[in-house]
Amino acid sequence: MRESRAVRAALAAATDDRIFFDLEGIEAQHATLVRELPGIQVRFAMKACPVDEVLDCLARQGAGFDAASPNEIEQAVRTGVPLDRIHYGNTIKSDENIADAYRMGIRDFATDSVEDVAAIARLAPGSRVFCRLATSGDGALWGLSQKFGCSAEDAVRVLEAARDAGLTPSGLSVHVGSQQMTSEAWQSALDELAGLVAVLNGRGILLGTINLGGGLPALGCLDKHGRPLDPPLDKIFAVLREGMQRLSEESAVPLEFLMEPGRHLVADHGAIRARVSRLSARRQRDGERQHWLYLSCGKFNGLYEMDELQYRLEFPGHAGGRYVPAVIAGPTCDSDDAYDYEAGLVQVPEDAASGDPVWVHSCGAYAVGYTTQGFNGFDPLPYTCIGGSR
Repeated sequence: MRESRAVRAALAAATDDRIFFDLEGIEAQHATLVRELPGIQVRFAMKACPVDEVLDCLARQGAGFDAASPNEIEQAVRTGVPLDRIHYGNTIKSDENIADAYRMGIRDFATDSVEDVAAIARLAPGSRVFCRLATSGDGALWGLSQKFGCSAEDAVRVLEAARDAGLTPSGLSVHVGSQQMTSEAWQSALDELAGLVAVLNGRGILLGTINLGGGLPALGCLDKHGRPLDPPLDKIFAVLREGMQRLSEESAVPLEFLMEPGRHLVADHGAIRARVSRLSARRQRDGERQHWLYLSCGKFNGLYEMDELQYRLEFPGHAGGRYVPAVIAGPTCDSDDAYDYEAGLVQVPEDAASGDPVWVHSCGAYAVGYTTQGFNGFDPLPYTCIGGSR
């Protein structure tokens, strides 16, 4: 994917390192999602881009927020969205976290254990809870199969415990893994949801909400071997539409459907203007001579996900000339601050010099949230938002 002309103009005009967010592109991405999945309610996963202007932009489009902490809840509240469009989507919550969220007006909580249910009942009485099912994570760049979610059998137990404790067992949720690359993962999750809805109907637990979670992929990155990621997005949407229809038919009461996209809305609408720190060639211990291109930003200040993917790089001013294969790395004195050099090298200009601009594309997801506060003394990137319908 190519950025808008406005973003490319901003990259070209920039004289310092910074990330640019294309608000108009994010608005269009949101509009496409709700058009592809009629009836879906968006709860943006804030961790993907905790930037006030981005959150305000999405709020104006009708989105709500999936918040994972009291601080995120507070930031979501500042956008002015109704409180019923904010839920506490983290199944891991301390007593203090639950009490703070309830005090701020939150009444929708994710859960996956009877212990968590007991705490919510005590500290957030009368609230609604939705139970997160575990998934395999197969087909995703980042599977989420261990830390979160419970089995279908446990979900019945959890929701019955919620009902018995005076809470409202309001729904079920899934997350098929971040940057999910297959439609089969969605199909499997929807099949399990349909079966569980039928079981809960028989237990007298009539759910009002199905939360399809996150996992929708971005389109503009490369895998760790440098191959374009090409998820079957049209097929994924078709599977989701069919699954929503099936769940509606299975449920004894009308269902609302939520989704928690993060990277899908923002990844391809963020770009970084960085610089070359150094292009060097060193003989490695195996005797091979290896080029390394060090950038002014890396894993700790903008490019956190470089362990599982490659960001697309553009070298303005180097349209011609000879290119050489190089490992891409960030500026810090840390060996993790580099692409997986065993997976694949990147073609870079042989005459790249310190200070030359480099444009890093499709890096709008997690660029801000994962940035350290100055690891090794390298500052977080400033950001600029462009466009939007404000």
